[in-house]
Amino acid sequence: MKLTMNEFAELKEFEADWRSRVEFFNKHLEIELDEMLAESPGRLADAIRYSLLAPGKRLRPLLAIWGAQAICGDFAVCLPAAIAVEMIHCYSLIHDDLPAMDDDDLRRGRPTCHIQFDEATAILAGDALQPLAFEILAKRIKPLELAAKATLMLAKAAGPAALVGGQAEDLRAETEGGDAELLASIHARKTGAMIQVSVELGGLLAGGSQAQLQMLSTYGQAIGQSFQIVDDLLDVQGTAETLGKRTGKDSQRGKLTYPGFYGVEASFAAARDYTDRAVRAVESFGRNGAPLAQLAKYILERKH
Repeated sequence: MKLTMNEFAELKEFEADWRSRVEFFNKHLEIELDEMLAESPGRLADAIRYSLLAPGKRLRPLLAIWGAQAICGDFAVCLPAAIAVEMIHCYSLIHDDLPAMDDDDLRRGRPTCHIQFDEATAILAGDALQPLAFEILAKRIKPLELAAKATLMLAKAAGPAALVGGQAEDLRAETEGGDAELLASIHARKTGAMIQVSVELGGLLAGGSQAQLQMLSTYGQAIGQSFQIVDDLLDVQGTAETLGKRTGKDSQRGKLTYPGFYGVEASFAAARDYTDRAVRAVESFGRNGAPLAQLAKYILERKH
């Protein structure tokens, strides 16, 4: 689809903002990580750094950053949450790649953690990233009541009713199959919950009102679904070179996916509908919410 001059300018501004925010985030992530791993055994620390500092889009930290920006125009207030959600996301990828789970050997264009190091070290690196995420929330967020609320939100999104529960359902569906209801549940838990909580935490730390936080929650739910549908489509249509991970593995393992259940065309139509919902949810934030709207459109059109 050809962009108008105004749309092209907005896209370029969004891409520049993305690069700037990622650079800012990565710098602070490295500083915090060096401090937090100062007393850790060397091989374990190397495995954590290898996985956490690997080149990536930083979608979840950016959601926290842009969620805060939508509320107050400032994003630095949400850095502890941005780092914490990336730590939880990274742990989930390390464990998801293990032979007992999805058995992947490529992640972000590099050997997965258990291939680069060994399986036991990879398990321990994932184990370590979980408490590190909650440590930074407890240490960096003030007052303590706000830190406790943020910690509870992230714990629930990463726990058995959400992320871990979605992973369990995903594995069960490989052997037992499932219906449309289970497919939606897996997407909402395994992918959607962490995407949703990322933007919600940004809004929380920026001091958002109940109404504003609800708008961000609606936005996060919508793009969580859109992201996973597009991810399923890319596994069918993408390449390992562009994605930085193996493709075609979902159908090989018998996973429940949108294109497998509904077909490619209907799946993309569903993703487009979720994108429209997300954009509408943040319209009232005006210019401060523009990056969130642009991100929703990017997720729909992404190729990697």
